[in-house]
Amino acid sequence: MVSRELIKKIAGIKVVATDIDGVWTDGKMYYSADGEFMKAFSTYDGFGANLLEQAGFPVIILTGENSMPVKSRMEKLGLKHVYLGVKDKLSLAREICKKFNVNLSEVAYIGDDLNDLELLANVGFSAMVPNSPVLSQFKPDYQIKRFGGNGAFREFADLILKYNKK
Repeated sequence: MVSRELIKKIAGIKVVATDIDGVWTDGKMYYSADGEFMKAFSTYDGFGANLLEQAGFPVIILTGENSMPVKSRMEKLGLKHVYLGVKDKLSLAREICKKFNVNLSEVAYIGDDLNDLELLANVGFSAMVPNSPVLSQFKPDYQIKRFGGNGAFREFADLILKYNKK
């Protein structure tokens, strides 16, 4: 059940940001004998990102990894705001807020690990996946029911679309 307080937070969201590894993926990297690596993405998450953008929410990708699989997936989805190899997500999010003329309180963010905690603590609506290794260190506004790589971002997107009539 979603509380009135949470609905109020979601209703104020104007920009949606997300981590990738552990949220859109299961956090695993698959390496072949020649060193190539692959990641598996849920099609549900990509569709969720498209639904958000169609509803007028910019979707911002903030990931610490700088990988071709992520770049290729985001290009296929047509997502324009993709930041790879991010070391300081909170600082970059502040710059992005200036670009969109919003405050951090108007940003929703879903993450799953240590490098997400500072940003999660400063956004208007925070969420984490249930298999996050750092749930004991931070209590998000909402804990997603789906595991990373299994439609977790789609669940997050659906929640925003349901309670935010932007």
